[in-house]
Amino acid sequence: MVKIVYEDENIIAVNKPPGIVVFHEEQKDTEEKSLSVLLADSFPSIKGVGGGRNGAVHRLDKNTSGLILFAKDEKALAFLQKELLEQRAKKRYITLVFKVMKKDEGEIRTFIDRSPGDRRKQRADKDKGKREAITFFRVIKRFNNHSLLEIWPKTGRKHQIRCHLSYIGHPVAGDSLYGFKDQKDPLDLKRHFLHAQSIEIGGKIFSTPLAPDLQEVLDKLI
Repeated sequence: MVKIVYEDENIIAVNKPPGIVVFHEEQKDTEEKSLSVLLADSFPSIKGVGGGRNGAVHRLDKNTSGLILFAKDEKALAFLQKELLEQRAKKRYITLVFKVMKKDEGEIRTFIDRSPGDRRKQRADKDKGKREAITFFRVIKRFNNHSLLEIWPKTGRKHQIRCHLSYIGHPVAGDSLYGFKDQKDPLDLKRHFLHAQSIEIGGKIFSTPLAPDLQEVLDKLI
């Protein structure tokens, strides 16, 4: 069941669970239903808004939980996507990373492009690339082998947060794609520890609590 955080005449804010894609680039009969398809089952009016995205304003990775927005019509979709494109919207994430970070806060600024060695991944490069990516972070709490961070991505590149944190030597805990070979993750962590906690957009703020499975992992850390 899709959990609705907020709804009005223009927008639906959803708390996305992990393990589900927001939308398929190409919907196939053999694929599991995406979040956008499940939501359209409950809100038939969004079907076809933005094409196969069914009103999805942006996306989250399959195993990232948290807040995602859907527009109810093309006008609302265009407005919200423009807010994101022109960097007026503010997205906030919570993540647990490998190793203790020395800096209390900072900025990661690189270019991001597809990795030539692994097409599933993105690659950060300080000096060259087509798409600039900017991520801000702040340490919330330090543990023995991990750090809990608050993240504000200024840009919205694919895998930006995961790629950037791996680039600076602190990959997201549980990240099988960007993690290090010697990475030690919490025993009960079943996915990458990344949660989209809030979005401020169009004069409104939407938020969700940390996903229960991630909160359980956090409660056991020392």
